[in-house]
Amino acid sequence: MRRLGILWVKVGGLWPVHTGGRLRSFHIVSELARDHRVTLLTTHGLDDNPDGLRGQLPQCERVTSFLYAAPKQSSAGFARAVVGSWLSPLPVDLWKWQVPAVREEVRRMVSARQVDLCVADFLYTTPNVPLGGSVPVIFFDHNVEHVIWKRLSRVEARPWRRALLEAEWRKMRRAEARACARASLTIAVSEVDRTLLVANAPGAAICSIPTGVDTAFFVPNGSREAPASLVFIGSMDWYPNEDAILHFIRATLPGIRRQVPEASLTVVGRNPRPQLRAAAARAGVRVTGTVEDVRPYVEKAAVVVVPLRVGGGTRLKIFEALAMGKAVVATKVGAEGLPLVAGTHYVRADTPDAFARAVASLLEDPRRRTALGAAGRRLVEDKFSWPQVAREFATRCEQVVSAGQER
Repeated sequence: MRRLGILWVKVGGLWPVHTGGRLRSFHIVSELARDHRVTLLTTHGLDDNPDGLRGQLPQCERVTSFLYAAPKQSSAGFARAVVGSWLSPLPVDLWKWQVPAVREEVRRMVSARQVDLCVADFLYTTPNVPLGGSVPVIFFDHNVEHVIWKRLSRVEARPWRRALLEAEWRKMRRAEARACARASLTIAVSEVDRTLLVANAPGAAICSIPTGVDTAFFVPNGSREAPASLVFIGSMDWYPNEDAILHFIRATLPGIRRQVPEASLTVVGRNPRPQLRAAAARAGVRVTGTVEDVRPYVEKAAVVVVPLRVGGGTRLKIFEALAMGKAVVATKVGAEGLPLVAGTHYVRADTPDAFARAVASLLEDPRRRTALGAAGRRLVEDKFSWPQVAREFATRCEQVVSAGQER
């Protein structure tokens, strides 16, 4: 195996690993750097920890992080970004992540031929990477972004905001198609996503690798469940998670409690907004905010719920729950892209009433919960550890570099 020089570029930060995307990227970078010369270029906001990132990736040849904070959705800066993006072919989520310092360092390294391959991690990184240039580029697409925005437009009740989202998802679709067409290879995180990307960018080179989980970190430990306890794990500053839990509290939780009155719900994830905290307080739902370790909350749960209505990519939270031997109830969107068999590895339910019945049934059936959890643990342990996933990613990198040299 040839030892490649890989330039991994990801704007939006990487440490601490408190989102699914960061987890996936961090583990793959960490594994790749064991066998290849990996340089990581990223950005950090005021709440991130670039020194901690360097300490966690000592095997990387270099880790460089630039201070950059993209405007948030609630800020005046975001409004300016929306207006600015109207004059650009880029949708706002890409327009606001153009980082001159990152773009210049990528250009310098590529021009000097210091690397064999560049990885553009997430669609919003691509404006900072020379797609179609002298060095081959892999576009690592964790989500089919235009599908997320399209789904957001379909569940938005406010006409003015729905119109904005409609325009944005169409711009996002065009940007995603351009990135796929110009990259040497696009890597999706599931066959579902790969199919969507192929339809959007016919003729582009697109493959998929599975998502993974740290099966040594997330393990069943025999702790007793809290009776009739539910948990949801996810970053609450990501709109699809917030939408899922607000809808669950209003439409599904009352139905569960009609069948199991003592049912409780804990929502674990960073940066919950006041709107969510208020709805949770009215419903008697616990909201933790940021936690150092999600495992104690998963351990105590009788059932892990993933009631997403909007989303893309794959949900690492499901693999983590399965690795801990937990029963999971999820919507089709919630489990989308994961190689799971409904009824064997998890229970699927797509309407509030069906979801309530499924959860209540599991709360009343400990043997069924145990069987689902055991099947899920076997699946992720056998096929989806991070070293296995990273080996497949490395193989794709080697193929792209070899193909470029043959031209």
